[in-house]
Amino acid sequence: MGHMSVDRSGMEVLDAAECRALLASGLIGRIVFTDRALPAVQSVNYALVDDHVIIRTTESSRLATAAHGAVVAFEIDDFDPAFRTGWSVVVVGRTERVPPASPDLARLRAPPLWPWAPGDRDHYIRVRCEMVTGSGWTASPGTRSVPRRGAAGSRCGTSPPVGPPPGR
Repeated sequence: MGHMSVDRSGMEVLDAAECRALLASGLIGRIVFTDRALPAVQSVNYALVDDHVIIRTTESSRLATAAHGAVVAFEIDDFDPAFRTGWSVVVVGRTERVPPASPDLARLRAPPLWPWAPGDRDHYIRVRCEMVTGSGWTASPGTRSVPRRGAAGSRCGTSPPVGPPPGR
């Protein structure tokens, strides 16, 4: 078993392959963009296609209006409060609208990316995965922080820690 890399704050650093695997297995994330010169955060369902985060929205949404060549952040995470473990993956990249006549549109419709919000959402936004970083955390040394999607009981850790979180 290899040595786990940690950052200055003691968080486990996830490698690029693990970050992309977690992105590919996710359903819901948060996109951070600029709306009228202010930061905005919106929960969205998404799919990862060819190293791009694909989001469906309405043509007149705040996100569609703001996401034309803009640099955005996209984040997914999972955590288990009982075990005080979890992980987070962040993508930073430039957005682009997928034009209705784009030859890519048929491929982007292929993943099961059905909008959860009501209304007609046939406007696609693509976020290039230019920077992908991830981190994980555990409550006790030696406990793996990144759950394996689809595994039985895919929660982090093995048993809940006893007592208050460290440092309290």
